[in-house]
Amino acid sequence: MHSAIVTGVSRGLGEALARLLLDRGFQVVGVGRRSSPQLAGGGYRFVDCDIGDLAAIGPALDGPFAELAAAKPESVCLINNAAVAGPVGVLGHLAAADIEASLAVNLAGPVVIADRFCRVFADQAPRSRVINVSSGAAQSAIPGGSLYSIAKAGLEMLTRSLAAEHAAPGFRAITLRPGIIDTQMQTFMRSQSAERLPSVAMFQDFHTSGRLVAADVAAARIVDRLVLADVEQGRTYSYAEL
Repeated sequence: MHSAIVTGVSRGLGEALARLLLDRGFQVVGVGRRSSPQLAGGGYRFVDCDIGDLAAIGPALDGPFAELAAAKPESVCLINNAAVAGPVGVLGHLAAADIEASLAVNLAGPVVIADRFCRVFADQAPRSRVINVSSGAAQSAIPGGSLYSIAKAGLEMLTRSLAAEHAAPGFRAITLRPGIIDTQMQTFMRSQSAERLPSVAMFQDFHTSGRLVAADVAAARIVDRLVLADVEQGRTYSYAEL
């Protein structure tokens, strides 16, 4: 049995990844505030968990993780995919509560989930893997999108930290920058005002120039190259490399 834990399965890339993994015969645990009606069947289990509520993550996931471990899967892969684009705004005009909420979902939550995953699987499963879904925004500052960029940069350091701290032969931690995917996040970004998001024209151009990639197309490449194939410990993979 091969298994995967995918966060953010209500729509977009998370939904596409979970659906494809189910089609490939994986046992899939979907994590988020909502599931997708497209995800169902005996191989699918949904865990209702607000990733931004850090104290709730352990109680929500420890039971499903223990049950999954008891089934002794040949491989288990955590895909830290859940993220929020907002709030947008230039630093100096952001509310502290919005900063806290954004970083909780985009960075602190994935760290907590990776920590719980490592407690159960990093040294136990024959083959365990963490894929942290980042963005080119981790490397290039996006005016008005600083909170997202800051969180994604931190997520890439999470990958490097996992790789440095866990040396089990079957464990791998990698980062994925999945490119420009046609999701509601892109719709949200290109709908913002230039005052709140000075880089809005870039997101509008992604759409008008036809550069957006369908989520199911991206998911197929990710599963084949990063879930099923061998990967290099600690490495950051771009969509162009898949």
